[in-house]
Amino acid sequence: MADETFADGTILLESAGRIATVTLNRPQARNALTAAMWAALPEIAARIGGDGTIRAVLVRGAGERAFSGGADIAEFPRVYSDAAAARRYNDLVRAGQAAIRAIACPTIAVIFGACVGGGCALALSCDLRLAAAGARFAIPPARLGLAYPFADLQRLVQLVGPARASDLVFSARPVPAAEALGFGLVDRVLDEAELLTAATEYAAGIAALSPVSIHAAKRMIGAIAQGIPAETPELRALFDASFASDDLAEGVRAFLEKRPPRFD
Repeated sequence: MADETFADGTILLESAGRIATVTLNRPQARNALTAAMWAALPEIAARIGGDGTIRAVLVRGAGERAFSGGADIAEFPRVYSDAAAARRYNDLVRAGQAAIRAIACPTIAVIFGACVGGGCALALSCDLRLAAAGARFAIPPARLGLAYPFADLQRLVQLVGPARASDLVFSARPVPAAEALGFGLVDRVLDEAELLTAATEYAAGIAALSPVSIHAAKRMIGAIAQGIPAETPELRALFDASFASDDLAEGVRAFLEKRPPRFD
């Protein structure tokens, strides 16, 4: 996959081996998300999905001041100018988040600095969140007079429970990384100097494993998180297909030959 820029260079898509990196590239504005950036995410996700070599995706903000300071409030007079405009903008945001969630391979948010509002919602759209020790999280719509979207609240409640979600949204308070780790908003906290290297190594470890197995696991975990109470025929077919896959044959050969598997 060739490196590309989107939304006038405010999002970068780069690849190195089997790992793609999506970078929110507005460091001068704490990587605040514009309407054009939300609109670009479905195309970016499609480019990743169309490249069969990509096995893991990192999502980050440029620099170390912010993953994202949230929606670009300077755009609010335009995007919320009337009810129709507000609906169009909110639909763009939902579509962008949905595109990240729909990426078939694992997605990992790499969080330095501020992770606020819409930026937090984008991080929650990823499968995992690795944060620097100095990262801070906040969900501040109550400071702006806005309602936080249902889908964003749903993912937040799934991760941290209703009481903690209520605390975050009602108070709009900033939460340090250590506290966010304690209640499950993030999955790992590392020193700033170690985070990017650790995240890249973690993604490389995922990329070396069976894509058949990981794709099936991601689909099943997503179904469980959505409240599906039992295995569907589609999920059972996904499970059954793994036993006839080239990945299983390679995994067994590698085990018997006492070598690392090569899942090509």
